[in-house]
Amino acid sequence: MTELRVARKFVEEVPEGDDRLRSVCARCGFVDYENPKIVVGSVASLEGRILLCRRAIEPRRGFWTLPAGYLEVNESVEDGARREAWEEARARLAIERVLAIYSVPRISQVQIMFRATLEDPAIGPGPESIEVDMFDWADIPWPEIAFPTVGWALRQWRESCGRDDFPPFSNPTDGV
Repeated sequence: MTELRVARKFVEEVPEGDDRLRSVCARCGFVDYENPKIVVGSVASLEGRILLCRRAIEPRRGFWTLPAGYLEVNESVEDGARREAWEEARARLAIERVLAIYSVPRISQVQIMFRATLEDPAIGPGPESIEVDMFDWADIPWPEIAFPTVGWALRQWRESCGRDDFPPFSNPTDGV
């Protein structure tokens, strides 16, 4: 099979009908939109304990996080969350519901976090994790949590425990 490559020269301009600079092909007018990345993940629990992964990669190598990562093309958000749990913690999840949707504009991300249950207690580190463990609430290593959204999701998971009647949480307004 022969691969057809089209040489494009992009220029920065405001396309007709738009209101911001975009990268536009000078030859054909194709607009190369840059859009936020979608991250999917889960607060996965079993018998009140929460699954955390110690990161083996940057950013924040060595810090604890939830199993989460970028959604792939042609993948549902639920399938992406299950895949990330398998890749990072060799965990099989039953997705319960959307826990939260976070906007992180400074890094152009939208994060969709689920509440989930481990289907099997067997877990182990995947290639992006140094170690994985199940934590009781009182034992979560808060000073070693990798990202603010992880802390938000953990606290909002705790707030939603025993409830199925809540709308998805979002970015806290109190800065916590």
